[in-house]
Amino acid sequence: MSAPGEQFEPRQTATSEDYTPDPSKSIKLPPNRQALVDDIIALYSCEPTIKRVERYTPDCVYDDQFVYANDRYKMAGQWFALPKLFKASKNERYEIIKNEPELIQFKNEQSWTFKVIPKTATINAIVSLALEPESKDSDFIRVKYHKDQANDKDYSHEGVGFSFKKWQADNVMKHMDSKEVAYFEKDKGAAKEPVRKYGSGTGEAPKQDFTT
Repeated sequence: MSAPGEQFEPRQTATSEDYTPDPSKSIKLPPNRQALVDDIIALYSCEPTIKRVERYTPDCVYDDQFVYANDRYKMAGQWFALPKLFKASKNERYEIIKNEPELIQFKNEQSWTFKVIPKTATINAIVSLALEPESKDSDFIRVKYHKDQANDKDYSHEGVGFSFKKWQADNVMKHMDSKEVAYFEKDKGAAKEPVRKYGSGTGEAPKQDFTT
């Protein structure tokens, strides 16, 4: 087995906040990798299934503006909560910008329609999928670290904002009456390491140009 998910975090500071995807420039993926991306897009689009959540290793990490979930049980809580929070989520377009042996990155444009407030928000982001070394060439590739960045800066993993991100992920699944989420309860004891902290967020985050 490979190391815990925390060790697979891709660090990057962008040279621009323009994450608008251009599908005409998208890198063509082989079928096994395209199937992984299709499942991830379906999760973003409020279509969670057990099989799709199994695209992540038990010790995976999910890291975005609002959530830091460091095992698959917490991850399942997040994906299965989305349909309860949003009336709809539509993938407008995406562009694969990097296909490396253990990393897939794509620009993603997703429109979220809230249930309580009749409003739709469209967000562009860079999605980075750090792949499990043991399954990276298999028919069912799994993800070790899923990072979603909606602006040019990387995450510091410090401060009040991060504390809320982690608290939210640590508790959502406990309050969900879902047999699908309960299925992943076995993963709450998955191997973990302390959260890596980066001060301003730029630490160990080399600049990347995502505009080309």
